[in-house]
Amino acid sequence: MDRNLTKSFDIPPGSLPIVPIIFMILFVPVYDRIFVPFASKITGIPTGITHLQRIGVGLVLSSISMAVAEILKWERKGVARDHNMLDAIPVIQPLPISTFWLSFQYFIFGIADMFTYIGLLEFFNSEAPKGLKSISTCFLRSSMALGYFFSTILVKIVNIATRDITRSGSWLAGNNINKNHLNLFYWLLSTLSLVNFSIYLFVAKRYKNRPQNAAVLNENRDE
Repeated sequence: MDRNLTKSFDIPPGSLPIVPIIFMILFVPVYDRIFVPFASKITGIPTGITHLQRIGVGLVLSSISMAVAEILKWERKGVARDHNMLDAIPVIQPLPISTFWLSFQYFIFGIADMFTYIGLLEFFNSEAPKGLKSISTCFLRSSMALGYFFSTILVKIVNIATRDITRSGSWLAGNNINKNHLNLFYWLLSTLSLVNFSIYLFVAKRYKNRPQNAAVLNENRDE
């Protein structure tokens, strides 16, 4: 895609993943100063919404971001096809479509991460016994590590399953994203995210929070 920011400066492709982090940094003060006070007046909860609700919102937004990514990838392939650039060499022959279109999916994804990560950290800190609070962040990092590991397995499974049903050899075959089916892979991720949210909703509804009095009593015993 066209990465020109000015006539003399191009956005490095490797720096694009920082975009959702920038959106997250910008949105956190808005969330803390505007959303939480407004939501707490409605729900009566000091944090606006519960930890489990935060995680649920993040999961839904994650699915939406994948759907938006699919639409943008489909549009990108359309531009390549309309300009006879399906065989264009990445970076050397950028398509006439601005890379800033990716900011839509990055914006939603950044907000989704903010809701999910904040919800998970607060959930672990509030629900974990005092002896485990210091390592509660490890649970978050461990879940992320497992996600990255299983995403690699998912890519291999998708490539094997779609090897004989696409002209490109599989959905994610080769390095030419103008010819493979990355957009369909994003649809798959969006669907899996909805399935994941459904399972999470089923479990979260049946989860019972630690009674605050019992939690304080246990912490005093630990002391």
